Amino acid sequence: MAEPLTIPELSSRPPVSYEEIRSSLRTGDLVFCSGTYFFSKLIRRFTRSVWSHVGMIYRDDYLDRIFILESETMIGVRIAPLSKYLRDYHGRRKPYRGRMFVAELEPGASPEALKQAVSFGMDQLTKPYDNWEILRIAVRIAFGIGRKSRDRKYICSELVYEAFHKAGIEFPYNNRSISPDDLWKDPRVKVRFRIH
Repeated sequence: MAEPLTIPELSSRPPVSYEEIRSSLRTGDLVFCSGTYFFSKLIRRFTRSVWSHVGMIYRDDYLDRIFILESETMIGVRIAPLSKYLRDYHGRRKPYRGRMFVAELEPGASPEALKQAVSFGMDQLTKPYDNWEILRIAVRIAFGIGRKSRDRKYICSELVYEAFHKAGIEFPYNNRSISPDDLWKDPRVKVRFRIH
């Protein structure tokens, strides 16, 4: 399991520059975010976690690009260059506001399984973000009730969960929700570094 962290502990971890670690990023690596935006804080509060977002790395060696595959609030499932995410988040000419960590699955999942997970995620491109799911998660946690069914909308952690599920890699699912923190707590998740 990636070690439990508090916000001060996240902030105290020394970041490494994207340029330093770019060559070591791999398809299937996980990107965990602890954002300082209003909606990010809301997600952290509802899920009782430091994490507000999770996505997957897709490395395209042919294009020499590193992408993040994610389901983004108000946008849905998308793929974005990680460098743009770090320098020009949402076209605002400012980096993502918050802390970002890269983790991997240990023992290393096969490259084929990781490619299959990302491929499933690519098949979901343009599917909508489930904007009401965060509120429904809070209600399910408060009342201890399970989720009735899957729909064609995704929050970020559902996309990652489903992608790995389709590749035969299972994360624990408590039948109420799957949050970035649930993925973080999996014993196979190992922190690689904090990036900026």
